[in-house]
Amino acid sequence: MKVIYRDQEWELRGGMTARAAIKKFGLDPEAVLVVRNGQLVTDDTLLKDEDQVKLIAVVSGGIGDSLQTKRCSGR
Repeated sequence: MKVIYRDQEWELRGGMTARAAIKKFGLDPEAVLVVRNGQLVTDDTLLKDEDQVKLIAVVSGGIGDSLQTKRCSGR
């Protein structure tokens, strides 16, 4: 299978779960989404030799408490 993460690309044999593939590259399974052949899948999905897999980094965040407080109080 072809695995793509950011600007890197690898070839792996199928027969492993998406979670195992994520860990093989030293990535945190909680920090990436797995898209197999254009479809979002869970990390327990079994990947096959013919699959194309994209690992997408999850980005989270928001307004910090201090900034929110300043905006609400008008400071």
